[in-house]
This record gives sequence, structure tokens and C-alpha cells, in this order.
Amino acid sequence: MKTTLDIPDALIREIKAIAAREGTSMRSVVEDALRHELERRRSIPEWRPRPDLVYGTGGLTPEAAQLSWEEIRDLSHRDHKIMAQIRQEMADE
Repeated sequence: MKTTLDIPDALIREIKAIAAREGTSMRSVVEDALRHELERRRSIPEWRPRPDLVYGTGGLTPEAAQLSWEEIRDLSHRDHKIMAQIRQEMADE
């Protein structure tokens, strides 16, 4: 399938340089880069509400309802920090 994309000049120059260095086409370089990025994004775990805090369409569980908002926030932020750390580690690979 053919499509048209606006790609910044600096990025095109880098793609051309890689293609020339590797003796391949720009198309091949772009396809490889897209495949790699799509695979990386597929492997990032999807965030889901914590089942121990939320049920149904968003109400608090009876146990979570007994927590202070600060405790709920701290539990929630812990999960976000873990997800951010996972994403950073994957980006560093």
C-alpha cells in the first residue's frame, strides 16, 4: 500500500545515510524502524484499574472505600511509577 507522510528533513537525511551505509533502500530502513517500534509498543503492558480498588464501571470496592484519598492516590501512583519504569527500561534497550 502506498501512502504519503511528511517526514522532517533531518530524519530523511538520517534514513538516507543509514540506507547508503547498509547498501539497502530507504523503504527497507523505514519498514524495519516501524516494525521495531510497533513491536516495542505492543510489548508495553496496558494500564488497567487496580481490581483491589475499583470494580464495575469505576466505583470503589468496599475495602478501598475505607481508605483515605491519600492512601488511594499513593497506591495508584505506585502503579504509574512502575509502568513508567517499565517503559523507560524498554526504551533504553
